[in-house]
Amino acid sequence: MSPFFNPTLLGAEPFASFFNTTNPDLPADTLSSKQFQTLIDLISEGVISGFPSATGNQGSAEYNTSSLKDVFLNGTQVLQQSAGTSPDESEFNFKNITFEPRFGTSNQTAISGISASESETAVGVTVTKASPVSRSITDTNVDAVRVTVAFPQLQKFEDNGDINGASVGLTIQTIENDGTTQTVITDTVTGRAASTYFRDYKINLPSGTSFPVTIRVNRTTDDSTETTLQNSFQWSSFTEIINESRAYADSAHVAIRFDAETFPSVPSRMYRVRGTLIKIPHNGSVRADGSISYNGTFNGTFKTSTGTYSQSGTTVTITISNHGLAVGDVVSIEYTSGSATDGDFAIATKSDANTFTVTAATSASNSGNVSVTLKEYSNDPAWVLYDLLTTSKGLGDHIDTTQLDVYSFYSASVYCSEQVDDMTGTGNTEARFSTNVVLNTQRDAYSLINDLCSVMRVMPFYSAGVINISQDRPQDASYIYNLSNVTAEGFSYSNASKSTKATVVNVGYFDNETQSIDYETVEDSALRAKYGVVVRNLKAFATTSRGQAARLGKWFLYTQSNESEIVSFKTTIESGVIVRVGTVISIQDPMKAGLRRGGRIKTGVSTTQIVVDDTNNTNLPTDGNATLSVILSDGTMETKSINAVSGSTITVSSAFSSVPQTNSVWVIENDVIALQTFRVFSVKEVNGFEYEIQAVAHNPQKYSSVEDGSTLQTRNISVLTDLKDAPSDLRGTEQIVVLNNRAVSKLFIQWQPVAGVTEYMVQYRFKNENFITQRVNRPDFTIFETELGTYQVRVFSYNALGKPSSQPSTTTFTTVGKTALPEDVQNIRLEPISDQFVRLRFDQSTSVDVVHGGNVVIRSSNLITGSTFTNSVDVLPALSGNVSESIVPNIVNGTYHLKFKDDGGRLSAGDASIPLIQTVPNAFPKLTVLTDREDLDSPPFQGEKNDCFFSTEVNGLVLASQSTLDNVADFDSIPSLDFLGAVDLTGGQYTFANTLDLGAKQPLRLRRHIVSQGFYPLDLFDARTANIDTWTDFDSDTAFDVNAELLVATTDSDPDTSTAGTYAISGTTITITKSSHGYSVGSFVAVNFTSGTGVDGDYEIKTIPNANTFTLTSATSLSTSGNCTFSAEFSQFNPFVNGTFVGRGFKFRCDMSTNDPAQSIEIDQLGYTAEIESRTETSLGNSGATNGVFASGTSTKSVVFSDSFFTGQTGTSIAANSVLPSIGITIENAQSGDFFTLSNITGSGFDIDILNSGSNVNRNFKYTATGFGRAS
Repeated sequence: MSPFFNPTLLGAEPFASFFNTTNPDLPADTLSSKQFQTLIDLISEGVISGFPSATGNQGSAEYNTSSLKDVFLNGTQVLQQSAGTSPDESEFNFKNITFEPRFGTSNQTAISGISASESETAVGVTVTKASPVSRSITDTNVDAVRVTVAFPQLQKFEDNGDINGASVGLTIQTIENDGTTQTVITDTVTGRAASTYFRDYKINLPSGTSFPVTIRVNRTTDDSTETTLQNSFQWSSFTEIINESRAYADSAHVAIRFDAETFPSVPSRMYRVRGTLIKIPHNGSVRADGSISYNGTFNGTFKTSTGTYSQSGTTVTITISNHGLAVGDVVSIEYTSGSATDGDFAIATKSDANTFTVTAATSASNSGNVSVTLKEYSNDPAWVLYDLLTTSKGLGDHIDTTQLDVYSFYSASVYCSEQVDDMTGTGNTEARFSTNVVLNTQRDAYSLINDLCSVMRVMPFYSAGVINISQDRPQDASYIYNLSNVTAEGFSYSNASKSTKATVVNVGYFDNETQSIDYETVEDSALRAKYGVVVRNLKAFATTSRGQAARLGKWFLYTQSNESEIVSFKTTIESGVIVRVGTVISIQDPMKAGLRRGGRIKTGVSTTQIVVDDTNNTNLPTDGNATLSVILSDGTMETKSINAVSGSTITVSSAFSSVPQTNSVWVIENDVIALQTFRVFSVKEVNGFEYEIQAVAHNPQKYSSVEDGSTLQTRNISVLTDLKDAPSDLRGTEQIVVLNNRAVSKLFIQWQPVAGVTEYMVQYRFKNENFITQRVNRPDFTIFETELGTYQVRVFSYNALGKPSSQPSTTTFTTVGKTALPEDVQNIRLEPISDQFVRLRFDQSTSVDVVHGGNVVIRSSNLITGSTFTNSVDVLPALSGNVSESIVPNIVNGTYHLKFKDDGGRLSAGDASIPLIQTVPNAFPKLTVLTDREDLDSPPFQGEKNDCFFSTEVNGLVLASQSTLDNVADFDSIPSLDFLGAVDLTGGQYTFANTLDLGAKQPLRLRRHIVSQGFYPLDLFDARTANIDTWTDFDSDTAFDVNAELLVATTDSDPDTSTAGTYAISGTTITITKSSHGYSVGSFVAVNFTSGTGVDGDYEIKTIPNANTFTLTSATSLSTSGNCTFSAEFSQFNPFVNGTFVGRGFKFRCDMSTNDPAQSIEIDQLGYTAEIESRTETSLGNSGATNGVFASGTSTKSVVFSDSFFTGQTGTSIAANSVLPSIGITIENAQSGDFFTLSNITGSGFDIDILNSGSNVNRNFKYTATGFGRAS
């Protein structure tokens, strides 16, 4: 609020003074409301040792104050660590902190001043000097009253404009019912408060107070009469407080009180304590660090004494001779007689060496016998676990101490408490294992026990009705096993190692200095060099030591790499009952060692000599510090140095404790071959006489390696680990085999096996490529898909560790892969079937790459002499390579040529052929309609040529080149104007000059006539311009990668038909319109676009939208329309050799092809022979006859054939009507003098007159007509 308008400022100075140049002094508020919060924190169930930084006796003010060094609020220490026993205010990091602990004894008292309930009552009355304010407390249960006074403002305005603080005094009195009056509060409040300021005053009402009690608040300072002095106050409220009376026996807890000014919200609290007191063995003394040192022999008991007690009131006097206890010691008291209550108590007084007193929680009068056990603080993990298992705060209600093997806990404790280097580099030591942990959440018991066991590397197990713990600590092997004392299955090994090994471990532990989790990083440099940085984060349970965390990390890195092997075996009862979980055993396994060095004792001669069971298969060394270990009659193992071996008798250098028994077990080891050592983790009875044992690999040097960094020595346990010799007699054979129904070339390599070797490493490479490595478990290897060239092969032998021999066995093989040509076709036989087909038989190929994936190529030529595979063409598509016969078209006169072709396209080298001269009788004469030879025309080959031309150089039809004259830069370099470069691989087409028209639809027999040859247009390498990868022949002597076939297309219409129509082209769709065109989808038409920009050519009909239109597809996108003419519809072109086709018109085309741009085909002779077969027709079946009989009537009778005959046609070799059918007549009811005459004979019928005496007579007759063809 602006001071200019504050009425409390008026009169302090003339108004004008607010405008002078002097700034008034306005100090900040010096008073703030003080309200406090008290919290109770549970520390532990059971008695704790206390606070490590505290001094003085527990319960004293000094102890409570110095304990604040171990109290952290919001992570900050309340009292600085350097503070003395009487700290200054400056040594506190927080002010107004009150702290009071209880340590968990059974008889502890409740912390005073802790309210269980509070009830606040508003007052709100201003207190003046003349008018004190009083309120009455009537509830007799009230232990204290908190009076809250409020100062609306406390300040004084000076004449110069300054605002200063003010001071006011007050007192608070209690007036009891009996009139007793006390001034319990006298206070002066001094300071400045511009807003309401509250102050609390707590008034305790001691026991015996006379209720009701009146609380009166008095003002001792005169009331202010000036507006410039504001020092009035009100009694704001009072709170009736009933204190907490529970002592929380057997629970350590603390009460901490802080003001709201310092902590506006509840702060986090952390307490550093020395934890639960536990029982300690009688011969143990706790060191300062919580570990235990032992003196003397452990007898299985703790620091327990027995005596007598007597209780009077709350004082219990206990008498024990020479108890050795001191005041403040905490003891666990069990009253074995009388009715006193058991519990944990601190010794209150000590009268002498034989008596001491404790204070009971309740008053009584008792006496009897007592058992007293001293409890001390220790962080030894073994006894912390024991305490958890045997006390009620853990599993003590379920486990009796008689169920625990206390000696196994003691042994573990001795190892845990040994002092080792703390790994800080200072030379200081610490206990090997310690447990510092807060267990303040409910946990699964099994999980917690395992966590505590993990701290000290122990494993709990149950045996003979007792719970034991087995610790992984240094110990000698105590039993031996070999194949003689295990079952027939022998030893089974497995590996539990992880595929990914950590190389760097971050171990998290609780750092007491920082009160947070810190990390200790440990790495395995050897693993890191091998695998790189692979990080694993671990949490060290119950660990506050950096050194212990580091040892845990090193132990983890060791075990993950060295303790992954597990052995399992079954043994007989005498060897199974001896071992326990944690026992270290030695194993002599000849399967792993590579030799036998153990068995059964045949005879125990004396304490220095035994006879073993077998020498033939046994290695009995005397060198290399050889030792003999035996199992004696009491089940113990003893080891002695070997002095001599004679046959099967072994003599040792010093005597065994007793004579080894016959049939007991023996093993030998020396510096060369050591026994395997394992640590047992499971012993299980599987039936009444066998035990199953499982153990993990064990190296006794691991302990020193982890704790002081000693080098871990590798134990040689096998001769199998020695490097083996390389194999000998390396040899190879190349073959072609079938793999997945495919021919594959392979190189089969084999060698002489090496004794004791089960795996080999084969490395091979083709030519100078990188080596390919394979691991095999047999003395041979196969390289598939071999190629033409050289393979370098080397073979190593692996030993049992997978290490290869130092040198390989090497050799070189030259292979051909599948480049070898198939064999020639053998034993060709020809069997005519008809005038259209013959059967060819031949021996099946013996080449695998022909039978599987290859072909049989059959070609034909119309030459009898001079015919070759090169000047032949395919008679049908290539056959599967596994056939040995085929029906092929009859070429009538010519030669068949056969070659095998492998799956790589390579043909037989030889030309197997068989000639064919027609020998089948012509049972049905044929009429040769036309023999067309395009090569005999003048000039030759006058038809349409696409990508082919007639070469005058070779005098034949050849394929065109890819290049044109426009591409030629230097004409002088052209070897031939006909052949400018590589042949066009798309092939060429030659359409015959003339179309054959039979005049009517007829069956027509067609036989092709082709004489051709393959050749190299550019016969020199330098003249070849195509990519060499596309060449199939390099020798230029044969060119057989070419082919030609003759095709025919047919029409049922007049082939010369030309129909006018219109067309429209949109994009690539050509739509032709002609009313009732009658064409079909799939037919081909030749279109001549007489207007517009349509491109003339042959087109396939794609769709028939309606009876008046059909569509074609243009090769290019156009937009045009106009008039056109189109031909009759033809079928697609179909290849033929010797076949029958039906139609009126026939068009012929020769397709020429090559698969090698260096090769071309030369067509020397090209044509066909068209024949019509003879036919006989009778009246039987003629629709004009009745049951095959005609009636001649009394006039000329006209007969129409069922099917017309071919009688000749212009454009063929047969002139029109030059070949008429021959007709025979049979008169069925002829009379004497009857005769007939025939007239008007045509291809479609004839006229007949049956006469007698010159007049027509009606007679029945039949006819037989013989001619050629069947027109429809």
